[in-house]
Amino acid sequence: MSDTGQNDTTETPNPFLPSAEDMQHWASVIGRAQQMMLEYALGQANEGNASAAALFDPAKWIDNPATKLWTEQSTKMWDQGVAFWTSLATLNPMAPPVPETAAKDRRFADPDWDANPVFAMIRQTYGLLAEQMLATTRQLDGPDPAARAKMEFAAKAMADAMAPTNLALTNPEVIKRAVETRGESLLKGLKHMLTDLSRGQLSHVDPDAFEVGVNIATTPGKVIHETDLYQLIHYAPTTKDVFTVPLIIFPPWINRFYILDLNPAKSFVAWAVEQGLSVFMVSWKSADVSMSEVVWDDYIAAQVDAIDTVRELLDVPHVHTIGYCVAGTTLAATLAMLSARGEADKVKSVTFFTAQVDFEHAGDLKMFVDDSYLALLQQLSAPGFLDGRYMAATFNSLRGRDLIWNYVVSNYLLGNDYPPFDLLYWNGDTTNLPAKWHRQYLVDLYRDNRMVIPNSLSVMGTPIDLKKIETPAFIQAGREDHIAPLASVWRLMDHLSGPKTFLLAGSGHIAGVVNPPAAGKYQYWTGDSKAATLDEFIAGASETKGSWWPRWIDWISEQDNAKTAAKGARIPGKGAKKAIENAPGRYVKQR
Repeated sequence: MSDTGQNDTTETPNPFLPSAEDMQHWASVIGRAQQMMLEYALGQANEGNASAAALFDPAKWIDNPATKLWTEQSTKMWDQGVAFWTSLATLNPMAPPVPETAAKDRRFADPDWDANPVFAMIRQTYGLLAEQMLATTRQLDGPDPAARAKMEFAAKAMADAMAPTNLALTNPEVIKRAVETRGESLLKGLKHMLTDLSRGQLSHVDPDAFEVGVNIATTPGKVIHETDLYQLIHYAPTTKDVFTVPLIIFPPWINRFYILDLNPAKSFVAWAVEQGLSVFMVSWKSADVSMSEVVWDDYIAAQVDAIDTVRELLDVPHVHTIGYCVAGTTLAATLAMLSARGEADKVKSVTFFTAQVDFEHAGDLKMFVDDSYLALLQQLSAPGFLDGRYMAATFNSLRGRDLIWNYVVSNYLLGNDYPPFDLLYWNGDTTNLPAKWHRQYLVDLYRDNRMVIPNSLSVMGTPIDLKKIETPAFIQAGREDHIAPLASVWRLMDHLSGPKTFLLAGSGHIAGVVNPPAAGKYQYWTGDSKAATLDEFIAGASETKGSWWPRWIDWISEQDNAKTAAKGARIPGKGAKKAIENAPGRYVKQR
């Protein structure tokens, strides 16, 4: 009653009922979403495209007897899961205790995963079922170690895919964001998803945020040599004098070279130039139908061609070389061939960035070399080359939680803006691979491990033996590398005969290499490079904070510290090799 004696007809709004304005807005969101999906479907139909989502279909690469055995056994696990849910129905509806280890999972950082009884129960149930799935895999009888590893990998991938954080209705953060934005976050996420489906690739960053040669890969230089397989970039010196022995960098052909030239603050190329090195970079061509017959010999011949081109241009007897990842593998083959031919003195030193020659301990990638995967690879490579998006999906699957589902939640469910991160842009800038060479690499090296068998493989008609390599070698490995595992990279120490220096860097395959001194990040370990085993090396190693790059340039100086004036042919385009175009060149921009 009011003080006037009349009934107060003012009603308190119900906070759980949307206002008319909110309902109208949600209706608009639904309409726009329907229009967006219709336009996407029509666009796909007009272009005659099959669904690009097939790029991420795990059934295409886990369809093998080992996986089928795991699938049959998983029925038992799901029965146990049903029993668990039944038992929950008899419990007090309070938030169940969450295991301490689960609390460290950043996927469940939202407070509601602990505070809300419903979400807390979902979280704990998922944790128990995921653990049960992995336990079931490990307890199977019969599979050999390789088959068991495949099943465990598939189980982890499925567990990551099943996470309640990946669904809008079971992720409290997504629900709250949708309510706060009145559905606009979901609409934005849908737009991101449809764009990715059109591209056939999961985006980690805005593809328009960077432009090669404009705000990424900007170190000044000239393309001074070109073949059908690669361009050779010569970078402009920034010091009055330079080391007499130049440096040639061979990046992996499965990625763009500018991982070593992301921006001036991160660029290994720019830093090496500042140290007084005459730096040359190979930029591999992304494969097309014209490269269907390219094989192992062609890439090694290209490395020899680059070495000879720089030697002749600068009138020097030898060069320093760097081989990153798979290019380091072929660089080892190149050195073995040169040694067999009596031409080893063309290379003064070799540095291996996270490279492998012995694939016995090559990690999860070895699961992608069985007969079923190779058959799929042949099917996908029908044009004569493998679309780089398939390789990107494979590498992303090795860290699916971080590189797939994390972005599904952020980009699609939360509708977040893409971060302007150059490293992620590079990661999504895919490169096509020559079909014949890619299959040869997987079969001869990953599957059959022939490179460490003396004279099992030949290069340009010359049988190779890694034990004949006496070139001084600097071998860098990443402590957390999931592409080239530490134990696998260490095997270089066992197969090379010359003086060797081993350095263990903090972090993984990329950040362990791209770690400029100015960043003050991570650390590295040095020790007895004559240690008989990796464990022995680690036991006696000493840690140094920060970048290992200064340690490397000291090692380069120890090989040969002679200097020469930075003039004449040391200036890109001023020698016998005239400039074809400015760095970074055409090849790195071709798709």
